[in-house]
Amino acid sequence: MRGKVKGFLLTDTGKVREHNEDAIGSDPDIGLYVLADGMGGYNAGEVASGIAVKTIVNLVREAFQVQELRGVDRDTGLMRPSIILRDAILRANKIIHQTSKTQPQCEGMGTTVVAVLFYDNRAIVAHVGDSRLYRLRNDRFEQLTLDHSLLQELVDRGFYSAEEAARSTNKNYVTRALGVEATVEVEIKEYPVAKGDLYVLCSDGLSDMVEDDDIHLTISTFNDNLEMVLRQVVQLANEHGGRDNISVIMTQVIDWFPARRSILDKILGWFG
Repeated sequence: MRGKVKGFLLTDTGKVREHNEDAIGSDPDIGLYVLADGMGGYNAGEVASGIAVKTIVNLVREAFQVQELRGVDRDTGLMRPSIILRDAILRANKIIHQTSKTQPQCEGMGTTVVAVLFYDNRAIVAHVGDSRLYRLRNDRFEQLTLDHSLLQELVDRGFYSAEEAARSTNKNYVTRALGVEATVEVEIKEYPVAKGDLYVLCSDGLSDMVEDDDIHLTISTFNDNLEMVLRQVVQLANEHGGRDNISVIMTQVIDWFPARRSILDKILGWFG
């Protein structure tokens, strides 16, 4: 995946919090990027987010390595990439929940998570909670994930419009998070990619502080330098108050990345 998708990551404590409870991580070789926003207990939020990112990256990497060693195509062999990603998140949920039950200082901790896995010219997106993923394509900037939050549920039920929700001060009541319960529902979707696509993963420390249009404008202004874009959007969040930790991952599709096909697939293709 190196040379096919480029990614840049940045996290910042913000202007109000004493420590950073966000965590970010990636494995560029397999096209995986993960962001988590922890919560609960003294320093426990950063424990939860750290467990989430480390567990997801390690398990997805290990699953792909096993299937590569066996010479099995990821789509037609042992397990689809979307299932690998989902199961890694479920495992992270179990570890966080068990830790919160056995370590008094971690009681009540949890974390949101958003992840993207690039595979076979697709972006596989998984999330739990209100950390978000956006996509910029052909100058259209759109949110691909829907928050698992009380506010979003009220929007879905027609109690608020999207514009009213954007102005609401009650944005942070999540209805789903890793570690809170023994089980959790992971939302997963797949999107075909296009060359030049830009995907933005962020914690609510950015999305609560900076309007989507301003994020889009910043990207458009500094679009030739993603590292500069990262620094600028984080600076903008801090200028608007920096009330929470701010984490952002930006990934851009540089070239196509079709999956390698097994010999059987190729033979079947000849007769297709």
